[in-house]
Amino acid sequence: MNEQKRSGCPINLSLEVFGDKWSLLILRDMIFGGRRHFREFLRLQEGISTNILADRLKMLLAEGMITKADDPSHKQKAIYSLTEKAISLVPIMAHLGAWGRRWLSVTEELSIRAQLLEEGGPAMWEDFMAELRAEQIGPDAPGARIAPPGSSVRDRLQAAYEDVVARNR
Repeated sequence: MNEQKRSGCPINLSLEVFGDKWSLLILRDMIFGGRRHFREFLRLQEGISTNILADRLKMLLAEGMITKADDPSHKQKAIYSLTEKAISLVPIMAHLGAWGRRWLSVTEELSIRAQLLEEGGPAMWEDFMAELRAEQIGPDAPGARIAPPGSSVRDRLQAAYEDVVARNR
């Protein structure tokens, strides 16, 4: 992108990339939920409209946060993947979740993942980013690591979520 920016401030420039609610929620669901298709994003709990989703995906593509490729399983579908630029947001997402747990009225089931990431700290974040590289970029990507079945960070976060949901029924 060669357009003029209003400021050279790193916080301002970062907010121009992912400062709106929807961009961060799309990235959240790609990172934590493994969502990769347009229709999967439409099922965001927060309820995104198709035109907003299309706009945000286009922006995330233009910013190099995600890539888009034809889905080999279906001619009319595309599959979106995180880039290293987006994967590197895992620690920021962990800090946002920890901040939200501390200062906001969160629910147990929707904050358990944040709690585990906070408790797991940088070692867990590094494992998660390595697993995301393997899944989203490819197993040969630098720093990629494939976790044994059922033991990935996402699997552990999902299992904790499901345990809380079952306990609170």
